[in-house]
Amino acid sequence: MAGSTLASPTAEAAAPAPPAVSGRDTWRRFRRHRLAVVSVGVLGFLVLAVVLGGWGWPVAIDEIDFAATLQGPSWAHPLGTDDLGQDLLARMIYGGRISLAVGFAAMIVATVVGVVVGALAGMSRRFLDPFLMWLTDLFLSLPQLPLLLLIIYLFRDQLKQAFGVEGGVFVMIVAVIGGLRWMPVARLVRAQFLSLREKEFVEAARSQGATAWHLVTRHILPNAIGPVIVAATIEVSSAIIAESTLSFLGLGFPPDIPTWGRLLYDAKDHLDVAPHWALFPGAAIFLTVLSINFIGDGLRDALDPRRVL
Repeated sequence: MAGSTLASPTAEAAAPAPPAVSGRDTWRRFRRHRLAVVSVGVLGFLVLAVVLGGWGWPVAIDEIDFAATLQGPSWAHPLGTDDLGQDLLARMIYGGRISLAVGFAAMIVATVVGVVVGALAGMSRRFLDPFLMWLTDLFLSLPQLPLLLLIIYLFRDQLKQAFGVEGGVFVMIVAVIGGLRWMPVARLVRAQFLSLREKEFVEAARSQGATAWHLVTRHILPNAIGPVIVAATIEVSSAIIAESTLSFLGLGFPPDIPTWGRLLYDAKDHLDVAPHWALFPGAAIFLTVLSINFIGDGLRDALDPRRVL
């Protein structure tokens, strides 16, 4: 009939992708998690303290004062001093920059590698998926700490020559930690891709001739990014703990670079006379990791589409 209008198959196939959750809705869900909101404030304070603290407390980290060795907190030294009379507040501020930088840089490496591997495995319908998952399981089965130590012994000197002492150790630790932490992200992304690639809006875009790159970047990855963000927050805390462990074992940054883990290592022989030396860097690591974990919990709740607004 002339008055009737029939929908073409092309128009039916062009089903739009489900709308993304707005930022306002995400924030409404996130702020319901009280511990996550408090953790944002705690983590923000720690970040600002280590980034801007040098201007508020301009004390050299290598200034030695033998008359003030192993002193407790005071007005002159708010966090006390070490066995050389060096100010622990200044060393905490300096070391916090390195510890946080290692954590976030290693997270970026692990997330990028994990997303690429997971996306390739999730979009593959033939041999690539089994091979990448076999590779992922292989890396998961490797003992990480012995492998970390082996890689550090093999490549530490070459990287120091290429990037300098501090830069070489930073590149090595970030590459090693990030290169051994991508597997959970890859498995998560693969699972999301396997589920989303069969959805109606993806099939609609595929029927209109969309390329695999277009499907991944415009339809699948944006809808899978929520769990990836949550996983990335966990990787930050894992990287900070791994760097602290290496520094505590004396295999991270050199002794004159006071990361939080290195401060703990230096304080272990003076716990009976100067417990403050270990208490403050240990508390900083604890609060940072705990805050990041709570923020990850809040993001998981906020980005879960199954939860009611």
